[in-house]
Amino acid sequence: MLYAAGAYILWGLFPIYFRALQDFSPLEILLQRVVWALVFVLIVLALRRQWSWIGKVRRQPKVLAGFAASATLLSVNWYIYIWAVNNDHVVDSSLGYFITPLVNVLLGSLLLHERMRPIQWAAVMLAAAGVAWLTWQAGHLPWIGLGLALSFGSYGLLRRTATLGPLEGLSLETLLLFPLAFGALAVMAWHGQNAFLHAPTASKWLAAAAGPITAVPLLLFAAGARRIPMSTLGFLQYIAPSLQLLLGVWLYGEPFGGARLVGFAVIWSALAVYTLGGFWQVWSTKTTP
Repeated sequence: MLYAAGAYILWGLFPIYFRALQDFSPLEILLQRVVWALVFVLIVLALRRQWSWIGKVRRQPKVLAGFAASATLLSVNWYIYIWAVNNDHVVDSSLGYFITPLVNVLLGSLLLHERMRPIQWAAVMLAAAGVAWLTWQAGHLPWIGLGLALSFGSYGLLRRTATLGPLEGLSLETLLLFPLAFGALAVMAWHGQNAFLHAPTASKWLAAAAGPITAVPLLLFAAGARRIPMSTLGFLQYIAPSLQLLLGVWLYGEPFGGARLVGFAVIWSALAVYTLGGFWQVWSTKTTP
């Protein structure tokens, strides 16, 4: 439980890290993150001598194609999140990760033909009502939250059916993204737009820290997920968006009240229904003779 909670706490504190990278544009932060994440995971793989998965990927083109798709979704999710955090939308980004569990359930029903229980349908419809309220109040869809939820939910759906573990999967995804990221950084350097080359030393170290900052929570999550029930893991996942919401409101002073609070309250009610339904199913399964 400490492994999983540690992962979600680190994810919840991500806004502090990305806000510290003010010397770089959101696009360059994304590109730097891909490069340094690959460097870090390759070091970890070398220390663990964990290379056998490469042969499996080479023999199975479908695996490579699947991870190319998941890498694309991951990069979209990373960019939306980085842009949101650095443009005073931390609260909006927290919304995305609050509704992600419900998006996962809906995608599983639509694409994997998983049967949704009535209480899950009720939670999804309640969340949809909350999103509709926020849309009506703001005059536009909460595209940041929806974009994060849909991209991460779709990414999770692909990874759910993948044959590689978390570390190997992230290694392959960043390896596939690396040529594009490195090429884009090279072009930016050629045109004098690569801020990393001219940034202070402290900022360069912060950018390089994207490697362990990306990989360590993932490794903690993988370690925790193997040791605790899915119901407990599902409950712990709300730590990250809760911390992000608190940071957005209390640390960065983003507005959160009135109609916006009502919309979030409806979505929190949906999550409460969904979570209690999950606990009820686990309890009834254990008590059934």
